[in-house]
This record gives sequence, structure tokens and C-alpha cells, in this order.
Amino acid sequence: MESAELNERMARWQILLSEFDIVYDSQESHSWRLNCDGASNAVGNGIGAILVSPNGDYYPFTSKLDFDCTNNMDEYEACIMGIQTAIEQKIKTLEVYRDSALVIYQLKGEWETRDPKLIRYWRLVLELIEEFDNITFCYLPREENQMADALATLASMIKVNKLEDMKPIQISIYEIPAHCYSIKKVENDNHT
Repeated sequence: MESAELNERMARWQILLSEFDIVYDSQESHSWRLNCDGASNAVGNGIGAILVSPNGDYYPFTSKLDFDCTNNMDEYEACIMGIQTAIEQKIKTLEVYRDSALVIYQLKGEWETRDPKLIRYWRLVLELIEEFDNITFCYLPREENQMADALATLASMIKVNKLEDMKPIQISIYEIPAHCYSIKKVENDNHT
């Protein structure tokens, strides 16, 4: 079907739907979201990221960094891991959220990247973002980036046997306790 004919047909459908207060909302117009974070502590370094689909599905992933790095290097590593995963999933529109002002403002071009270690990371991210039709970088307060922070912290603190295959971690939300005491009142029918 020709593109012009398809556009005309879509326009007619939108007019018909608007008569019934129905609005056509293309899923393609919504972007994916990426939250990522890095963690450095005395035990080690780790990174965590969550891809969130336009319909709200969460895809968390994390990695332990088994090399020496600064906290700013692990912040870039987390961003790169998330962006590379989005590229592998053929995502074309992405909003990247981080609680590292340094990384966000360097990638937006508002702050200069001076540290020689970070310049290479910065250049790599600039190469990777060429794969997207639209990508934005937004600062997010730390308290709103808790899941990525928790994944990064977990990865930094865990000791992993390199010979074993790590299975994915599943996180569930329980809304009721696993066990509760239930006391049943027994009516006494003795009238004697």
C-alpha cells in the first residue's frame, strides 16, 4: 500500500473515531525509558539498569565490574550497558534517566568532559546514540532512581564465581503475608 494512501486512510479513521471521543494513539509515538546507575564501594563496583517499555513492562539487568574504576567511570559503564541493550532490542526512541548530574550534563553538552578516562566513555556514548532516531538525557533525583541504584549496589557487593552461570533475579511484590493467624469465633449453642 502506498504511503500517501495509508496516511489518507489513517486520517479518515481518526476523524471517524473522534466522533465517538476515541483517540488513536500510536505505540510508535511513545519512547522507551532507561534508568541506570553505578555503585562503587570498598567491596567492588557494579552497574544496574532498567529498560521500561512504552506499556510499562520493566526489564532489569545488572553487572559486576571486575576491574578498578572510579565512581564516574562506573556511571558511564551503566549508561553504556543500558544503551547497548536498547540497541540490541532495536529500540529507536529512548529517554535516559540518571542520578549522575556529571554524566547527564556532559552528554547534553552543557558541561565539558575534561578527565581523560571519561573522554573515551563520552565519545563511545556519542557513537552509540547515532543508532537512535531520538534519544534524550534527563537528570533524575537519586530517590527516584532506587531500583537502578539497588541493582548496582547488589552487583558491587556480590562475589560471583566466574565459572558459574548466574541466573536472572526475579523480583516479586507480595501484597499479603505468606502466613497469618486466623482465629475463628465458635458460637456456643448450649442452652442448658
